[in-house]
Amino acid sequence: MNDQNPHPVSPFHSIRAVDYTVIFVRDMAAMRRFYEGIVRFPLTRELSAGWIEYQIGSNTLALARPSRTAKDAPTPTGSASLQLAFKVAADNVDRCAEELVRHGVDLLEPPINQPFGHRTLFFRDPDGNLLEVYAEI
Repeated sequence: MNDQNPHPVSPFHSIRAVDYTVIFVRDMAAMRRFYEGIVRFPLTRELSAGWIEYQIGSNTLALARPSRTAKDAPTPTGSASLQLAFKVAADNVDRCAEELVRHGVDLLEPPINQPFGHRTLFFRDPDGNLLEVYAEI
């Protein structure tokens, strides 16, 4: 820090997007069945049995077993470790809910119009992570 500029520009200001999101999983088989079979995200690549990737727009969603960089204990069952929100067109929120129910996925909250201008749907993946499908209305 110098006297001329007490708040220099951070190199982190060059970040323009979240490039990839990693979900550390407890049950890889169940998570793959959910994300590939129910949500139907296309598998982009499988680097190993412990790391698989899906491309969602400009973001990569990876399912991974904790490894060398994260040896944390798994999040206890019933505790959300993250929330992912997936944006869709307004008429697709209800269609996504119908598809989840058809596959036996319990909805935490069925589609509802929120006072802040979103139509939302909440549910969990097999590891208990909180997922949202929403549309701006």
